[in-house]
Parts: sequence; structure tokens; C-alpha cells
Amino acid sequence: MAVPKRFSNLPEYAFPRLRALLGDTPPGGAPVAMSIGEPRHEMPPFLADVLAANLGGFAKYPVNEGIPELLAAIQRWLRRRYGVDLGPEQIMALNGTREGLFNAALALCPEEKRGQRPVVLMPNPFYQVYAVAALAVGAEPVYVPATAATGHMPDYASLPANLLDRVAIAYLCSPANPQGAVASAEYWRDLLELAERHDFRIFADECYCEIYRDTPPPGALEVAAQMGADPERVLSFQSLSKRSNLPGLRSGFVAGGAGAIARIRQLRAYAGAPLPEPLQHVAAAAWKDEAHVARSRALYQQKYAMADRIFAKVPGYQGPEAGFFLWLPVSDGEEATLKLWRETGIKVLPGAYLARKVDGRNPAAGFVRVAMVTPIDDLQEALLRLRDCLYP
Repeated sequence: MAVPKRFSNLPEYAFPRLRALLGDTPPGGAPVAMSIGEPRHEMPPFLADVLAANLGGFAKYPVNEGIPELLAAIQRWLRRRYGVDLGPEQIMALNGTREGLFNAALALCPEEKRGQRPVVLMPNPFYQVYAVAALAVGAEPVYVPATAATGHMPDYASLPANLLDRVAIAYLCSPANPQGAVASAEYWRDLLELAERHDFRIFADECYCEIYRDTPPPGALEVAAQMGADPERVLSFQSLSKRSNLPGLRSGFVAGGAGAIARIRQLRAYAGAPLPEPLQHVAAAAWKDEAHVARSRALYQQKYAMADRIFAKVPGYQGPEAGFFLWLPVSDGEEATLKLWRETGIKVLPGAYLARKVDGRNPAAGFVRVAMVTPIDDLQEALLRLRDCLYP
């Protein structure tokens, strides 16, 4: 039976690849999971009461675009966090940001750009849904290196003008997964100006924006508003998974121009999976509260300081500006991952699993990604074991 060729070159997803790499190798110590970015800090303590008070909503089909209470809570958060005022028609509730990052491409990527196959830009390494979205819409994915040489941000402006003229969408993750780099306000301004010159949309994946050292990362909508940019030029994707330690809630949102949001809403009305109404009330309560976010951020800031101390003498170590990943240099990511598991029981992710080869080179092959989600009381021992194994 025939199957689509457009996905034939996709490698196996990162975590099945990791399981295959480790195989039957026994752990060399008490297992410590640091491969997946699953937050383990305390959930907001008031959410059980909110859920209990709204259980009757499970008896109804949920509102696709988001209940008014949720949209209003998101509006207020956007105003507090970025100083932007958006109407409810400029916001769409999502069942987690991953499906939004995918479905927005389905809704907004044209079949042709200037009479040619459209291009979707993404940093390399990157969150893997970007590539699948590009292939699903028949676009050409272009992987742009995001390495130390470019500040771990992709240099889209360096691409040839004739390629940029074919770009329909440019994905950008800030704070970056996996490197922890932050797009500055100047970077956002330059990217918005580039998008204006070559007429493409920016999909800003900002789900790590509330985890940072000291200065809140600037946001795409914030900079666009300051510039007076076309509101249709940029979409921001946000999540409660990292901000509020609620990865299992599957709640996020996309915000941007009313025209773009209307197209996303229309597509999701046909094929989306809206968040159940009781969970939308839970999400609204989480967006309203900042105290739990501040407590969680303070723990991550302690983790940054701990990692900086432990890896201070490791050549090439660069602590993250934001997010909760360490991007550690090694000679070979797969070899280091297997050695670490075999000798210590610590599970990390080879960097190459988050990137693609371009011109015969995978820019992430010499790294491992370490998720600092381990409870802080256990983190120091785990990082010391990791350091002593990989950097003796």
C-alpha cells in the first residue's frame, strides 16, 4: 500500500532513538532522567480546587478558540509581561504549543511563494515539529545553523536574497531549545525588518520565556508593537508546560494578527482538539497567578548557579541565559550519552538528535543536552557525577 513520500526522510524521533542507543545496557548507578524537558517543580497549588469547581464542564463539548475567561486571562498576562494590548480575536487557545506550531503552518503557509515552492526556515538544532510542519505543507525546510559562532541564534539575514524571497514562515525559538540563548530586542527588530522586506511570517516559539537568570527575555509581540510592525507579521506561541510546571495539562496559546488567528481558528474548528472546558478554567487560573512562577524561577536560578560552579573549568562550557537545558560540549554526543548511562546511570540526549546534517555536517553532533529538571536537592550530585564522567 502506498505511503506519503514527504515524510520518508524523517529520522526516528529523538526519544525512540535514545532508547535504541542505550538498548539493554544496564545503568551504572541509580538512574537519573535528564534527557526530556519535563518540569518537576511544584504545580500551582490552587489548581485542584479550580478543577473540582468546574468538573461539570466535562459534560459539554469545549469551546474551540478558548472560553472567554481563558482569553481574558491571557490578554491580561500579555499586558503584564510584554505591555501589549490584544483583543480576544487575536488569541487562540491551544492543546499544547506543539500542535499549534504544526497547525499554524497548515493554516498559513501558501502552496506557492512567488510562483515557486515555499521555504520554511528553522534554526539547526531545533524543535522537531518545525520540520514536520514544513514537510506537511509541501514546503522546503531550510535548516540554518545556530551555533556559538552566531550566538546560538540562526543568521537568517545571511541567506541569499532569492531564497529569502521564497520564505513563507521562519520559526524561531527564544529562549532557545536546546542552547538556552535569548533573542535580543535588536535581533527581533532585525528579523521583523527582514520579514517585511521579503514578506514572510515569523512563528515565535517562546514557551521558555518565564525561566531566566535575571532579565526577562524580550518577546516578539513586544518588539513588533514597539516598532509599529504589521500585526500579521508575527505569531507568538506560549505554554503553561514550562511556565507553570504543567506539561500534562496540554495548554498553551497563539497570539498575533486577527487575520492569522481567524485562519487558525477556522482550521481547528474542522480538525483541532480543543482543551476540555474544566482544563481551560485551570489554565485561566494559572495565567492569572505569578507567585508560583516566581517560586519556580528562583529554583532554576539556583540551578544555573550550581551548574556554573560545577562546570566552571570545563572547556567550552557556556551556561544558559534562560530555559532549563545545559548544552554541554563533548567529542561525540552519542558516545558521551552511552558512556554516561553505562558508568553513572544518568540519561541525557545526544545533541545530534535535535538537528539535521547540512553539507555533511550536523552542528549539534558535539553536544549533549541535559535537562535540569531533577529536584534541586538531587541535582548537585547528578551534575557532579556527570562532570566527573565526561570531563575527568
